[in-house]
Amino acid sequence: MFIPLYDTNRLRHIHLQYVTIGLIVANVLVYFATTLGGEDFTNAAVLGLGFIPSVVHDRVELSPEFVVIPESLSYLTYSFLHADIFHLGGNMLFLWVFGDNVEDALGHIRYLIFYLACAIAGAFFQGLVAWDSQVPLIGASGAIAGVVAAYLILYPRVKVWVLAFARIPLRIPAFIPLILWIVFQIVMFAAGGEDQVSWACHIGGVIAGSVLVLVLRNRGVPLLAGADGEPEPAPDVEQAPVPAEPAASAPAAAQPAPQWGRGAASSQD
Repeated sequence: MFIPLYDTNRLRHIHLQYVTIGLIVANVLVYFATTLGGEDFTNAAVLGLGFIPSVVHDRVELSPEFVVIPESLSYLTYSFLHADIFHLGGNMLFLWVFGDNVEDALGHIRYLIFYLACAIAGAFFQGLVAWDSQVPLIGASGAIAGVVAAYLILYPRVKVWVLAFARIPLRIPAFIPLILWIVFQIVMFAAGGEDQVSWACHIGGVIAGSVLVLVLRNRGVPLLAGADGEPEPAPDVEQAPVPAEPAASAPAAAQPAPQWGRGAASSQD
């Protein structure tokens, strides 16, 4: 529905969003590392590093050749795998547009904790909904959903450039596309949407992000803030006219003060 392109929200507490940049680089490197080795290698990576609820819940045992990490670590490792370049690009675009300001509000270390916790929450919620599923969960969407929720709570009125319906460029307040995005996830989850998308994972990330941003944000960072960095409109206040000074002249004898305002007109335009 909306593709985010750019926001007008400057950084206030950090100089560079290096955690966000590092996460993007890590996701890109993992994607190429797990896809350039061929289809068999990619499938092995998905099975070995993806989150499989039935395996984590000990309902199914993974074949030994695919066991590369402890099962509990897949709550995190799944979030660095992506199915294709479009899956990767979409997630990283959301992270690039919205992640820097969430990092700015939380600080580098707490933002990294926040991101990873949202990823874990996404997998956890997916595991609750599909306890016996043998389908591997992959993608950063759970963590990205947490970032989206945090941005909505922190900066709902910041202006964001988006492509509406992937065609029409618009500059609108952030709460419009972000609320619609979250509502869409909820509707698709309730309706039991297509199996290839884990709507439950998105919901888990949104819930975690909404709660954690309240706890982890830096002291003094407000909620529901306006457009940071945009010029505020000048106040519409009329200035009282300043009386003109009389021209310098030779000293004159003192005159009695005018009554009923007479004589005042000579000092104003």
